[in-house]
Amino acid sequence: MEPIVRNFEAYLDELTVITVLLPKSHYGGESQTFTLCKKDLDMELDIINKHDIDTHIKYVCTFTAVLSIGDEYIVKDEHGHQTDLQVGAVIRTKDFDELYSYDGADLGVLYSLSESTFKVWAPSSTSVKLKIFDENQEQVDIYQMTREQNGVWELTIPGDLEGLFYTYLVCVNRSWREAVDPYTKAVSINGEYGVIINLEKTKVDHITLSPFHKATDAIIYETHVRDFSIDSESGIKQKGKYLGITEINTKGPQGTISGLSYLLDLGITHVELLPVNDFYGVKEDSNTEEYNWGYNPLHYNVPEGSYCSNPRDPYNRIIELKNVVETLHEHGLRVIIDVVYNHVYIREESSFEKIVPGYYFRHDKYGMPSNGTGVGNDIASERKMARKFIVDSVSFWLKEFNVDGFRFDLMGILDVETMNSIRRAVDEMNPDVLILGEGWDLNTPLPIDNKASIRNSQRMPRIAHFNDRFRDGIKGSTFNLYDRGFALGNLHKMIEAKESIAGSVSFTKGHKGLFLEPTQTVNYVESHDNHTLWDKLIVCNSHESDEILKKRHLLATAMVLLSQGIPFLHSGQEFFRTKQGVENSYKSPDAINKLDWSRKHKYLEEVEYIKGLIAIRKAHGAFRFDSTAQIRNHLKFYDVPEGILMYSLFNVEKYGPWSSILVIHSNSCQSKEVKLPCHGNWFVACKGKKAGIEPLFTLQEAQVIVDPISTMVLFEKVGNQ
Repeated sequence: MEPIVRNFEAYLDELTVITVLLPKSHYGGESQTFTLCKKDLDMELDIINKHDIDTHIKYVCTFTAVLSIGDEYIVKDEHGHQTDLQVGAVIRTKDFDELYSYDGADLGVLYSLSESTFKVWAPSSTSVKLKIFDENQEQVDIYQMTREQNGVWELTIPGDLEGLFYTYLVCVNRSWREAVDPYTKAVSINGEYGVIINLEKTKVDHITLSPFHKATDAIIYETHVRDFSIDSESGIKQKGKYLGITEINTKGPQGTISGLSYLLDLGITHVELLPVNDFYGVKEDSNTEEYNWGYNPLHYNVPEGSYCSNPRDPYNRIIELKNVVETLHEHGLRVIIDVVYNHVYIREESSFEKIVPGYYFRHDKYGMPSNGTGVGNDIASERKMARKFIVDSVSFWLKEFNVDGFRFDLMGILDVETMNSIRRAVDEMNPDVLILGEGWDLNTPLPIDNKASIRNSQRMPRIAHFNDRFRDGIKGSTFNLYDRGFALGNLHKMIEAKESIAGSVSFTKGHKGLFLEPTQTVNYVESHDNHTLWDKLIVCNSHESDEILKKRHLLATAMVLLSQGIPFLHSGQEFFRTKQGVENSYKSPDAINKLDWSRKHKYLEEVEYIKGLIAIRKAHGAFRFDSTAQIRNHLKFYDVPEGILMYSLFNVEKYGPWSSILVIHSNSCQSKEVKLPCHGNWFVACKGKKAGIEPLFTLQEAQVIVDPISTMVLFEKVGNQ
């Protein structure tokens, strides 16, 4: 590459448009002509616009030649000065996408004992080199790669390269950058290098689970790898580690069950893990108490090393995470992983930006990186190679790690077609896999109809959304700590509560539901984000006693578990988890974030109550309808005293052992008499702090006394008169 002095700047902004910026200090910024040059090309550009912008004159020029992006071109002005033509905004055009997108399934490293083939998509590069290091990070060699079709650079090196480290050197606009392969499957400690591995050595036996056809059969339990076991009283040996999740028969305070055995006893179906891909925020070679939720993604296809027993061994983290999945499968539990494709940790330092500058991230109309994520960058999922990466990555996790679901962080940043492409790719491999995400409408420069947000849920069938309308209607606003929902005593949230119970679908004539089907709503009142429900209650309902607050907390959780849709529990919610009032604990210490197993023992009666509600939900399909038609045909609300919600699930004998079910929720501080819809032989499955599938007692009266701030479940057995 010959040295060049840039007296001015020239950018390829479209396939046939070049923007030239002449400084006014350079001949007053004036030039009558510009010429595009290469070895066999000498073409005068057509100047179609000229603008005075502060210290420069901006020229917009067009031409008719077909340029090959990645080749070197020169632009000359009338004074004989020249500059290199830089790849500019053309990188973000649809024309560029059409010309240079690549659909091969072979990006990254293809390893064998005899040779390894490296492929990286870098269409705007004029040169790409491969750097190889030994395990001591000593450079072994640099290899020139060859440009192939659609901007893919390729190199095959003979011999067994297993265990060697590697990076790419990429030259774009005459500037060299070093980057880790975005498709790498293994990394060195702290993710500084990609590592060439034999993926066959990480294989574990995949356990086949029974079919899981209905998303509404799921009961999701969200936890964080470190939080789950780090408590000194957890009884788990591998504290804060992947393997801590796999330990069975562990005991917490006073000999009560903890860990995996506790999850099995509780009855949930899916464990959702906060991000387990390699992230920034915790040094993997440090024994300090650094903490992070994991929403700072570095390497998307590699497990986080701080959770494994030996982060210096690139195989260790992969094998241990695979063992987590299969151990849970062995015990009948499924695994959802939290994935963060909407942004990277730092755009300028990401492999995406180093390898193809300007392509993978969304920009506003002024050319500035958009910030709908709040972290300074939004992934441009609508671009073909960004979409391809996400689909390829999800497919990799499904194939290699055998996970059962994906929770998409800030899914509203992504676009509808990308999410549907993911659903299609997943269905080809395993249609039982759940896909859910945060469909918030975020301020990113994507047409509103293209965002993967709740408002577009009808265009994304079989993709579920965290239902903020349910959350705010039952608990109260997340963003107004003092706002109260139905469970916290608000009598003006009755309509919202009814809609939530009915799965947020079009339940009645003329009413437009939030979702097409109940399989699209994830019902929750608490997650890792924001205040825990207990911490909100302490502030929002500070005028009430702890006993009343606990009743309200149980009422909210009962509504999550007994409503139509997919119930979601935050780990520890069942024993009033607290983070000591910390709203955003993403990097708070263990003292704030840990799952406090002493509270599980302290509130054992309440835990048993939630366990009973889970059993009730699992016992009868009427709580788990997967179609709007079923809800319309079998769910009915009744007129009852203020503060009471009562509904029946009637004629439901074909869905379970009970012919009719009656559910009553009360947010009132007084006992109230409620007239039952019909006089019959009702069996009571839930009342006070007792719940389960075995009847507590039989009720033959035409009315019932509903306890203050409580839930009741009554049922008629099949064949009852």
